Amino acid sequence: MLSRRSFINGAVGAGAALAAQQAHAQGPAMTAAGRRMIVDAQVHLWKAQAPDRPWVPGMVPQLPEPFTYDKLLPMMDEAGVSRVVIVPPSWEGDRIDYALEAAGKYPDRFAVMGRIPLADPKSAALLPRWKEQPGVLGIRVTFLGPNAAWLTDGTADWFWPAAEKAGIPVMFLTNGQLAKFDPIARRHPGLNLIIDHMGLTADIAKNNTIPDTIAQGVALAQYPNVSVKLSATPTYTSEPYPFPGMTPHIRRLFEAFGPQRCYWGTDMTNSFAKATYPQRIAHFTEHLDFLSEDDKDWVMGRAILARLGWK
Repeated sequence: MLSRRSFINGAVGAGAALAAQQAHAQGPAMTAAGRRMIVDAQVHLWKAQAPDRPWVPGMVPQLPEPFTYDKLLPMMDEAGVSRVVIVPPSWEGDRIDYALEAAGKYPDRFAVMGRIPLADPKSAALLPRWKEQPGVLGIRVTFLGPNAAWLTDGTADWFWPAAEKAGIPVMFLTNGQLAKFDPIARRHPGLNLIIDHMGLTADIAKNNTIPDTIAQGVALAQYPNVSVKLSATPTYTSEPYPFPGMTPHIRRLFEAFGPQRCYWGTDMTNSFAKATYPQRIAHFTEHLDFLSEDDKDWVMGRAILARLGWK
């Protein structure tokens, strides 16, 4: 039987190999026109609710009107955003057909983090061929509300080794439970785990526990297979643009994870009125003075392309 030290050293070594492999497959730093490649690591897209497209009972979308790729594309073009990672919204359940439609129509602009019925272990049969779906790069799992218990009651236990074996990147959203991902990251060093929104939620911001949550995220930086989306920052502050109170939290995570494991993203529909798309870019490129120009290349797009293997 391996000693704890041998086990941890082996896990860290496997995670380092994963990180090195992804860093070797670096995404482009510049567009063909010589501009910085900007990639939004999260945007929700959805169509209107309909009898053949019901929403999850009790769930309310982030905007009163559907947010479609036809609305998003002109905003991307105006702001200079080259690509977007589509994260299908939770109110549509586990369906991803509209995200697949967007990626199929505009494969050079959109890719998808899909959703699966996590509570059904039969979903494991989907994973070996998951990334064969055109435009699909990984999976997003959510542990909020009643589903938060899935992290501790055994419901999600099947998923981590299955995703690791299939080589599927996983973005995860949780509410104050980042520390529970320490054993997951340690036991599955080949599993590409991406923390959503710095680990924050509206409840965490309301309860003034942002520093404690950021500390939990920083603790996960010891694992090379864990990275973080510095996304949705306007959502967690009452301050106007450029949200100066969020700067220490962003910096703390950046210094822990480094430029190749940090990703800019907007989650714009969750705070749509708080900043324009160009302002959300300028927040990172003009107002975070601890980022070098090379850091910005990574954080604003190059790193997420490399981590997800988006060519």
